[in-house]
Amino acid sequence: MRFHDRRHAGEELAVRFLDRSADGDLVDTVVLALPRGGVPVAAQVARALQAPLDVLVARKIGVPGRPESGIGAIVADDPPLFDRGALEMLGLSEDRLGADVARERVELRRREEVYRGGRRPAPVKDRTVILVDDGVATGVTARAALRHLRKREPHLLILGVPVCASGTVDLMGREADDIVCLHQPSQLRSVSEWYDDFDQVGDDEVIETLRRFSPLTSTG
Repeated sequence: MRFHDRRHAGEELAVRFLDRSADGDLVDTVVLALPRGGVPVAAQVARALQAPLDVLVARKIGVPGRPESGIGAIVADDPPLFDRGALEMLGLSEDRLGADVARERVELRRREEVYRGGRRPAPVKDRTVILVDDGVATGVTARAALRHLRKREPHLLILGVPVCASGTVDLMGREADDIVCLHQPSQLRSVSEWYDDFDQVGDDEVIETLRRFSPLTSTG
């Protein structure tokens, strides 16, 4: 089943989480979106669960000359997480990617400031944390985000995505306590192939979505 757009994907994902909530295992939940594409998806999950919504800004480190192909990722001030196998296969080193990391770190901080506007991140310690994106292919960005969240000591850490490559699900399972994924294709060339409408999400949409949830988010 393809999704009409990210909102539709979020609605379908929310149904799965509502089933989990009915079992009573989602307590003191906060929903975190990986912007920008994860925000419209996460908004539907947060709305269904009546949970706070916030963003966790992560930035992909792309292959030189092919920025769309992720070879690493950064979150907050954490050291970059690299796909070691991919680095070796491409004959790259972390040192060679230092300038790329620095550039993405600047953009990460810009987005944190723009999206949050000085607001502190939603607290996650001892809470059920649901990390949401619009899809996962190689998974390096999601892995970096999950590792960052694990250090903040959530009670339960769940990755929620509409689609994830089946081979990547196992990698995610090493980082998250649970994974809620609607589709696990054996081959996933691009997340966009699962959507009829996969237009880029802009900063304004992210800011407006967070603004609508601000009364919930501010209660933490």
